[in-house]
Amino acid sequence: MTPVLNLKSHLGGRWVERGGAPGETLVNPATEEPLASVGGGAIDGKAALAFARTRGGAALRALTFAKRGALLGGMGKALQAHRDELLDLSVRSGGNTRGDAKFDVDGAIFTLAAYAEIGQGLGEATFLVDGEGITLGRSPRFHGQHIAVPRLGVAVHINAFNFPAWGLAEKAAVALLAGVPVLSKPATSSALLAHRIVEILLEKQVLPEGALSLLVGPVGDLLEHLGPQDVVAFTGGSDTGLKIRSLPQVLRNSVRVNVEADSLNAAVLGPDAAPGSETYAFFLKDVLRDMTQKAGQKCTAIRRVLAPAPLAARVRDDLVDELGRITVGDPAHDGVRMGPLATASQLRDVREGVSALAADGRLVFGVSEVVALGATPGKGFFFSPALIEVEPGADAPAVHGREVFGPVATVVPYSGRPGEAAEIVARGGGGLVASVYSEDAAFTVDVVLGLAPFHGRVFLGSARIAEQSPGPGTVLPSLVHGGPGRAGGGEELGGPRGLAFYLQRVALEGSRPIIEKIAGVKSS
Repeated sequence: MTPVLNLKSHLGGRWVERGGAPGETLVNPATEEPLASVGGGAIDGKAALAFARTRGGAALRALTFAKRGALLGGMGKALQAHRDELLDLSVRSGGNTRGDAKFDVDGAIFTLAAYAEIGQGLGEATFLVDGEGITLGRSPRFHGQHIAVPRLGVAVHINAFNFPAWGLAEKAAVALLAGVPVLSKPATSSALLAHRIVEILLEKQVLPEGALSLLVGPVGDLLEHLGPQDVVAFTGGSDTGLKIRSLPQVLRNSVRVNVEADSLNAAVLGPDAAPGSETYAFFLKDVLRDMTQKAGQKCTAIRRVLAPAPLAARVRDDLVDELGRITVGDPAHDGVRMGPLATASQLRDVREGVSALAADGRLVFGVSEVVALGATPGKGFFFSPALIEVEPGADAPAVHGREVFGPVATVVPYSGRPGEAAEIVARGGGGLVASVYSEDAAFTVDVVLGLAPFHGRVFLGSARIAEQSPGPGTVLPSLVHGGPGRAGGGEELGGPRGLAFYLQRVALEGSRPIIEKIAGVKSS
């Protein structure tokens, strides 16, 4: 049996063991074998934030963007050197297949490399010049210029359980490049992988002291000590996001908060994408991947499958056929295509959610008892992929109002009109990503413009890009990740756009020569 590790936090420049209150035991989701324990004792959140602000922040702000980018490159290389170890740990601690583990770990390494490259492109500046200078008076002497400088606080990152590697890296890459130190708090259930990543980075000494801290277990009093220069980026449930936004310290100090929450992502099949076409095949492949990759535990997974009414039965049957070929089991065994859900509570939530969705229509695929390959009967948090369908024109309040965070999707027929498709998708209240599969330009334009106000990203699925595209469920560092309404109202990544959250935009107003000297720009 694998020894049970006691996961420590790294705060104030040292590893801290949380004793006292009973904590939590982390288990292998496929076997329920204990892997690690996390204490629930108190932490000194005030001291942890102060150390990061003074030591880590000062060191990062002294570096140019190019040098900060080099730090990110070093982080990526350090993780790449331990890639196989991290993949094995992801399979064991997260219930991931090898492919799922690569999606998380390789995604982390790729995002670090992408922002390292952005840092090189920004060069030897320590802050950004925002736009062109502006003449404010009768002569060019009275001048205005916007710049964006690093904030003097800490970036507190509270991450979800489903991507312990990528979730840590994608937030940290942007903050560190902006010159802001990071205190990362992974979800406890999957903290083992995030803990090992931070261990590796500290062992390799790729970052200045205080630039990266780790809090494992309960958040304690940390958020009570946030100051006006600090920021919080949260990924998880909307209820928790609301609690963070409503904290007295957050409101009193106008702390910047970015939330990525629930999302009822939809895929819209165009009327022109007939069965047998490349576009139809692309659509089926993406829906199937999103339903089963990470056992459907992705914030970008397709939850609602909109099909023109004449094609809806065919879409349903084709998905049922493909889902019947998915082998569920212990991902440590060959031949398993989908592993278990992450936790026992996650399994309960998904079971309850499927019952609620099925009440809006009917369950067309899914079994109550899963025979999991390579698993001990009665052990593991296994769940069958589940497909629901609703009648054309059905209100389906649960389908459009409840995200079931597992291998679950619902087929929703629509008339084939782009306006109706956009209206149905909009019932979800805002999402991270919607996708449209069509070769009809007029249909695509109309439905995309109808979807755009409700989403952070719209994916245009076409046979022309099928060989190159990773699908709508993959978040690319060069594009914005986030969405309005139910999705949290925030934005992350987006290439250099992501830096804005961690920088303070300042308008300089005065003598042109002095302002140009400050901004490091030359008169034209």
